[in-house]
Amino acid sequence: MNMLIKLVRNALGLVIVSVDVLTRWSRVKRTPEAQLKANEAAKHLTLYHFFACPFCIKTRRAIYKLNVPVEKRSAVQGSPFRDTLLQGGGKVQVPCLHIRHPNGDEQWMYESGEIIAYLNKQFSIS
Repeated sequence: MNMLIKLVRNALGLVIVSVDVLTRWSRVKRTPEAQLKANEAAKHLTLYHFFACPFCIKTRRAIYKLNVPVEKRSAVQGSPFRDTLLQGGGKVQVPCLHIRHPNGDEQWMYESGEIIAYLNKQFSIS
């Protein structure tokens, strides 16, 4: 029974990911200087995710649309990034955006809506 559940979950995940790739929006266009600034700001961000998680896909779509090169780390079972997520954020829940602030503080943001709102605030073009 567990094998059937895994098979169905993986098949649905593949369908969701395929639809995501086929229906992506266009990316935000910035001046070269503004894009360099966004790229630099994104160096302090890491997204922990599962490949086929609907909330992670939603978050990755926002990152794609905002044209921000956020480092992505898979937190699947057996991944060393899963341990990093657990130690740093205190729980294995995805999506999780790890933010390293310039003053040295760290923040672990877990809710997709909160992550997307943060990214929009930081990287949207006014």
